[in-house]
Amino acid sequence: MHDDVGPGSSQPNAPFAADADADSANIPLLFAAHEHDHHQAVDAMMMPLPPQVFADLPVNPIPSSVVQGSIFPGAGEGGATGSTSRSGNRRRRQTRSSSQSNDAPGESSGGQAHAPDRARASRRVWVRKRSTEWWDHLDGPSCPDAEFRRAFRMSRATFGTLCDALRGAVAKEDTALRTAIPVRQRVAVCLWRLATAEPLREVSRRFGLGISTCHSIVLQVYHALATVLRPKTITWPEPDSAATVATRFEAAYGLPGIIGAVYTTRVPVVVPKANVAAYYDRGLTERSQKASYSVAVQVVADADGAFTDVWIEPGSLSDAAVLGRWALSGLLGGHGQEQRLVGGTSYPLIDWMLVPYAHQNLTWTEHAFNELVAAARGVARGAVRRLKARWRCLQRRSEVTMQDLPSMIAACCVLHNVCERAGEELDPDLMQYELDDDDGDVVAHDTAPPAPAVQAARDRIAHGLLHGSHASN
Repeated sequence: MHDDVGPGSSQPNAPFAADADADSANIPLLFAAHEHDHHQAVDAMMMPLPPQVFADLPVNPIPSSVVQGSIFPGAGEGGATGSTSRSGNRRRRQTRSSSQSNDAPGESSGGQAHAPDRARASRRVWVRKRSTEWWDHLDGPSCPDAEFRRAFRMSRATFGTLCDALRGAVAKEDTALRTAIPVRQRVAVCLWRLATAEPLREVSRRFGLGISTCHSIVLQVYHALATVLRPKTITWPEPDSAATVATRFEAAYGLPGIIGAVYTTRVPVVVPKANVAAYYDRGLTERSQKASYSVAVQVVADADGAFTDVWIEPGSLSDAAVLGRWALSGLLGGHGQEQRLVGGTSYPLIDWMLVPYAHQNLTWTEHAFNELVAAARGVARGAVRRLKARWRCLQRRSEVTMQDLPSMIAACCVLHNVCERAGEELDPDLMQYELDDDDGDVVAHDTAPPAPAVQAARDRIAHGLLHGSHASN
């Protein structure tokens, strides 16, 4: 047996064959042998390879199935004889692959497409197909404007303006994997969630999106409304605009120097993980007959019912305590200013807060004054009522985290101002909601008694209202 393979040999394992001079005589004898001799020949060729013959070939015996398949190929392979090793098969596959790669993509040399190449070319990122029929109908031109307003609490024109204002903060770019969700759909997901307080599972079904996708979209739009639009829509009046607001309040209710009406409402929350006692709401607990928790939301409304300030504190605090921690309290009172706020008896009587008389046996003057104060305070109360009627998420126990809760409340207040200033009418069915946390008749007992000068100023205003004139101080 020779150690070298002749240059003209096509068999990589030619050393297993006889010498080149005896090939013509040995091969016929091998095929002409009886079946017993044939198996002996095969077994003989299954002997381990000497390591010194081919160092790169495995020394372990070659399986009989491989040997038989290489010595006795099928008819479709041309009936070639000889033996092949694993390296030979590997080289043959590499040669076949290299010849096929020169063909057109997806086609072999014979013009037929390869199944692996065809599968690789058609492979895509798997995305679950969801129906967007509901949203497509509302966003389409065939949807009546009244139906669109009932769904999102505003007209198409106002919705389009809102989307344009939020586009820079909520828009996403397309990627190689998927197309970005449009801005209109993102804003609509958040508005629907705020307006209905529907579970995220139902929201995702309506809009054809994943539950986690809807959750992240809602939070993103929350923060965009709170950070981008809040500084533009909820603003404390400047001196010039404050004078205009005071003129409108005085023309409507006869009270001088009023630049805003105050109201404090409660938004239920789940049991917080920290500072549980700070959020325990006694009033809500008495009404619901079970332990309840909330946050206190104090709003200041102008003569049109739009909010000029929103302040949030834990729900265990009284209205007077929330007012005492208000950050803008230093802007009012003193220095000869004649600007005041108007509120209920749950607030203290101070130099910049006008509240009704709370004692019994009121005089005609005091009774008339209380009626005007209640009417002026009703501006803020009505604004909060429309706020909660539009955005039902504020009526029910909120399940958002305490970190995201201020953004959600601020987003609702921003949307309230957008709707109020755009003249959006509220559906009569929604206005059936009534506030259940009105503490206007609760007298503030946790504050210091009013100063005599402040009481005298209120008496002068009440006397002036009764006699057709008033004094501001």
